[in-house]
Amino acid sequence: MGDSKYNRLPHAGDFENKNGTEAFYLSPKPLPTGATPFTGLRMHREVNEVFLDFAQGVKGLEFAVRAPVGSIMFMVMLFFITGLGLGVHDYIEHGDSPFEILLTLVLPNYYFWGFITILMVLAGVPLYKSIHQITSQPPVRFNRQRREVVYVREKGQPPLIVPWEEVIACVTAGTVITQYAVMSSYSLMIGLRDSNSGEVMWMTLSTGHPSLAVSEWEALRVYMEQGPDALPTPLLIDEEFQEGTVAYFHMCRGVYREMHSWPVYAVGFLTIQFCSGWTLPCRFAQWINTRPKAAFPESIREWSKPLPAEQHAQPSAALVQESAEVNLALSQGQSLMDYYKVKFSEPQNTTDAH
Repeated sequence: MGDSKYNRLPHAGDFENKNGTEAFYLSPKPLPTGATPFTGLRMHREVNEVFLDFAQGVKGLEFAVRAPVGSIMFMVMLFFITGLGLGVHDYIEHGDSPFEILLTLVLPNYYFWGFITILMVLAGVPLYKSIHQITSQPPVRFNRQRREVVYVREKGQPPLIVPWEEVIACVTAGTVITQYAVMSSYSLMIGLRDSNSGEVMWMTLSTGHPSLAVSEWEALRVYMEQGPDALPTPLLIDEEFQEGTVAYFHMCRGVYREMHSWPVYAVGFLTIQFCSGWTLPCRFAQWINTRPKAAFPESIREWSKPLPAEQHAQPSAALVQESAEVNLALSQGQSLMDYYKVKFSEPQNTTDAH
C-alpha cells in the first residue's frame, strides 16, 4: 500500500489524515505500545501455544441488519404519515374521509412498493455477502511459532501468508452514524499485504475509544511475542453482553432510560429501535455467528502444526533493537506518540525511509 505522503509503505509511527479520518500506525514493525493488553470484543476464537484465531463478532452483523431495516421503515412511515396528513387536510377542507387518500396511495401504488422492494434488494445483497463471508471463510490465524499470519481467500485462490513483522496496523478516528446516534468513531485496522500484487486485505474493528483499539492490538502483539499466558482475561466474561447481543441491547435501553426523560426515551430510543427491528437484528446476528464456519484447507492445517523449539522463528534484530528503545522511552514516562513525536491534532511529516 503506497502513500503519497511518505512515498513508501507505512510503518509504526506514521500519521495520516485523509477525508477527515485520522490514522496512527502501530505496525509494521509491531512495537510495544505501552497500553494494557486486553480484548473486549471476543475476537479471539481459539488460542493455544501455536496459533490464535481472530474473527469478527456479532456487533458488525447486527448493525448491518439494523441499519437497512431502519432506513426502509423510515421510508414507509414517512409515506404513511404524508398520506395521513393529506387525508386530514382533505377532511378539514372538504369533509372527505381522512383515510381515503392514504388508502389510495398505499393499496394500488405499485411505484411505491416497487421502490421499497428495490431498497430491500439493495440492502439484502451486501448483507448476504457479509453472511456468506462469515460462514464460508475461516478466521485469520496468527501463528506465533512461525511468526506468520494467514488469511484464507476465496475458493480457488491460495491462502495469503504474511510475515508477522509486516502486518499493518493503525488506529483511526472519525465520525460515523450508528444504530444509536451520530458519534465519534474509533477503529483498529489490521492490513495483510500480498507482496506479489500489492493488494491489502483489511480487517476493521470498531471500538469506543482510541485506547481500546490500541489495547486490542497490544493483546495480539503480546500473544505473538510472549505467548498465550500474556493474554488478558476478556473484560466481558459473559458473552451475553458482547456488543450486538440481546443482553447488550437491553443494557443500553436501561442506561438510556436512566439518563433521559420519558419523552426523549420514547422518541429517541423506543421509536427508533422499534422501527429498526427491536431485538430481531441481535438475534439474527447471534444465530449467524453460531453457524458452522468453513474449515481451513489441508495446507494450512499442516502449517498450523507445532514445530520443534529449534525451528521456532525468531524476531528480527531490527525489531528487538527498536522494541528496546520504545520500552526505554515508555519506562521514562513517555507515550508511544511522544516517542514518535506525533499527535493526532498536529500531524508531522516523516522523512525517514522504510
